[in-house]
Amino acid sequence: MKELVFATNNEHKLQEVQAILGDRVQLKSLAEIGCEVDIPETGSTFEENAGLKSKYIVGHYRVDCFADDSGLEVDALNGEPGVYSARYSGSREMEKNIAFLLEQMEGKSNRQARFKTVISLIIDGQEHLFEGTIAGEILHAKTGKGGFGYDPIFKPNGYSKSFAEMAADEKNAISHRALAVAKLTDFLIKL
Repeated sequence: MKELVFATNNEHKLQEVQAILGDRVQLKSLAEIGCEVDIPETGSTFEENAGLKSKYIVGHYRVDCFADDSGLEVDALNGEPGVYSARYSGSREMEKNIAFLLEQMEGKSNRQARFKTVISLIIDGQEHLFEGTIAGEILHAKTGKGGFGYDPIFKPNGYSKSFAEMAADEKNAISHRALAVAKLTDFLIKL
């Protein structure tokens, strides 16, 4: 079984990605390799931020790894919050970010949005990028108790419920992260 470091300290993301990868790859978290640094995400795109994190881990720990950057892009807000999704309100508290986003959406009829994930895999010294996107809409209020982040206010196109109302396996089958991880998995299987 291949071992890879997933450059995250987000336990939700780690579990979600491990569930998608199954037993093909054993993931290690940053904590498991002794990395306690909050790697700066100073890029202006998801690709840049994912690459900054994976390159930091490879440079400091000399292990094959991948990192992702994900976010919500809302059409009526010119693509915001985008790379600032985790701190859109100026806080890392998702309740505050959701409330701020809903406030920004007041009076807006165009509620189209998309979740996007970009994964930067560095293996054998080479970087490979994988992207996943799912389109949907911003709801007017939170629904559901599952998921994390903006899941309670995002309803994917073609579905009648928010990500937060879906069972984990249902969400994992269609999410932006699942789509990017599927591309990563296809790549790893061919190695």
